Amino acid sequence: MSERLVPRSTIDLHEGRTLAYAEAGTGSPVVLIHGTLMSLEDMWLGLVPHLAERFRVIAVDRPGHGFSRRRGAADAELWRQAALIREGVRALGLERPIIVGHSFGGALALAYGLRFPDEIAGVVALAPICFPEPRLEHLLFGPRAVPGGRFASDLLGRTMDPALLPLLWNAMFLPATMPPGYAAANPFGLAGTADQLVVEGEDAAGLMAGLIRNALAYPACRVPVRILGGDSDLVVSTPRHGSWASRLIPGAAFTLLAGTGHMLHHQHPEAVLNAVRAVAGHDPAQG
Repeated sequence: MSERLVPRSTIDLHEGRTLAYAEAGTGSPVVLIHGTLMSLEDMWLGLVPHLAERFRVIAVDRPGHGFSRRRGAADAELWRQAALIREGVRALGLERPIIVGHSFGGALALAYGLRFPDEIAGVVALAPICFPEPRLEHLLFGPRAVPGGRFASDLLGRTMDPALLPLLWNAMFLPATMPPGYAAANPFGLAGTADQLVVEGEDAAGLMAGLIRNALAYPACRVPVRILGGDSDLVVSTPRHGSWASRLIPGAAFTLLAGTGHMLHHQHPEAVLNAVRAVAGHDPAQG
């Protein structure tokens, strides 16, 4: 698999933290936030060709991922990552963006909307993790975040990871197969380094607290929310997460996509575009 990095710019945040991003298009701003084992290229490849015809699209490397730098496990919790991305949004001068997130990024997009409701037009959450539960990430990556875990991650990077990671990336697309163009273009090597998998372990360790905070706040959510989920998602259970959350969030709209797995933004980008347009139309400031 060859790597094709999207050209990035970098925003200096504070105390050595940075936020790397790429952008395309003009119009009302849309911020794209990727999930686990990914960098901004995942959202870029799936959505930018569709969204950039109508919106100014900013895809970010989530804090600690890709070329965005964070300061350890303290920056792993969902609401903390939302605050760091918000710093970048403010530095770019984006007014009332729509926040679009996938999987872990979907949980982060919801956290952003819950924490900063007056600053955004709304949230589109794609196959989001919405409630705390034991997850495979805790088993596979959590031990890498404990003291001495960096050594374990180096060892696994030379032994288990070269076989494990491709299985995980391909499983995300089930019941479909990974598109050949995606396999050729997405920089898997950037997301699969030993250092990056320590970050994934930190994210897994901090996920429960952030999801509890999210879940308690859903009934008080004050921004428009659209949630999309696939009926064949093997990574995040749509009935237990996106569908249930949509019942707790006031006015949330839920779309179930038939025959669709976790990577729905690659299988149904037009559905994501429709959700973003619906949120933009809901917000008077977006025109």
